[in-house]
Amino acid sequence: MHPLRVIFNRIIWNNKERKEDYEITYIHRGATNDRKTIHMNTITKVEKSTFIYADNGAETTIPLHRVLIVRNIKTGNIIWKKV
Repeated sequence: MHPLRVIFNRIIWNNKERKEDYEITYIHRGATNDRKTIHMNTITKVEKSTFIYADNGAETTIPLHRVLIVRNIKTGNIIWKKV
């Protein structure tokens, strides 16, 4: 299983975690610096190699290999970073 999938599922399903405390930065061509940051609480589904998030009523599918950083907003800790 992809390590990000494990992290996402832990944050989403573990009662000790709060999705709204996390943000994800991923490669988004056309955005400033080709990066976009979203809050984890917008994720609607985690699949084998992608995640889906809702933005203004539209769903967007992002491949996990495009994720650059998963960060806890409250603590500032980086949970995962692409090397």
